[in-house]
Amino acid sequence: MKKTAVQFDPFKVEQQEWKRRQRRERYKRALTISSPIFVLLLWELLSRTALIDPRFFPPPTEIIKTLVVMSVSGELFQHIWISLYRIFAGFLLGVIPGIIIGLLMGLYSPIRHFVSPLIMALMPIPTLALLPLIIILFGIGDVSKVVTIAGSVFFPVVINTAAGVLNIDGIYLDVAKNYGAGSREYFLKIALPGSLPVMLEGIQMGQAIALLTIVAAEMMGATSGIGYLIWTSYKAFLLKEMFVGLILISFFGYLFSVALRILQKKLLPWR
Repeated sequence: MKKTAVQFDPFKVEQQEWKRRQRRERYKRALTISSPIFVLLLWELLSRTALIDPRFFPPPTEIIKTLVVMSVSGELFQHIWISLYRIFAGFLLGVIPGIIIGLLMGLYSPIRHFVSPLIMALMPIPTLALLPLIIILFGIGDVSKVVTIAGSVFFPVVINTAAGVLNIDGIYLDVAKNYGAGSREYFLKIALPGSLPVMLEGIQMGQAIALLTIVAAEMMGATSGIGYLIWTSYKAFLLKEMFVGLILISFFGYLFSVALRILQKKLLPWR
């Protein structure tokens, strides 16, 4: 008997491969969602059965009820708005100068040698340690919080941007020089796109540091904000309200991280 030859169908093979990729993506998404759900269910069970002290770790369902009550009253949105304003203002105030100075340091050796000692000397000092001095200079209002966040964000951005420029293959700089590129072309056509991968990692670090800084800054000399909510709730032993503040910080940290990753995919599709 003659065996029937099996015809190779590239379209069918490609379709099967696409289905496998879709299954893998669904599996990864399921894992991503399942881990926080598992932790919350475990927390709920341990708190309800008093295996952990519900006074210190109230059940997540009770925390969610408190979040809803605070949202309906409008109290929560006031804290969220003022904190987001401080975070975005401080973030931009730190990122924009960090990118510009980082590009200059990477492109021009004299600037790099002049600025590097200052950055290396100031970077190890925690910005929060300078908060008393910042409050003396700028008062206890929003400006001091914004400046504190900007100082924390500036250093990872400027260092990563400079490193990104220095890692650019020298052949691109030589080609630009041979074609008579000016300073503007070096900035916009070579340094900026070439340093983007490392720069965006620095910006990603900066947004995480901004969230850490705003909580600590609002615990001192503030009358509103998520950090203020966390601190005053702790002092009054209102732990449900305190956990609401912690959940908000965690939520915004995750949201900002996802947004920056989406931006990174748009700006760097080849990665």
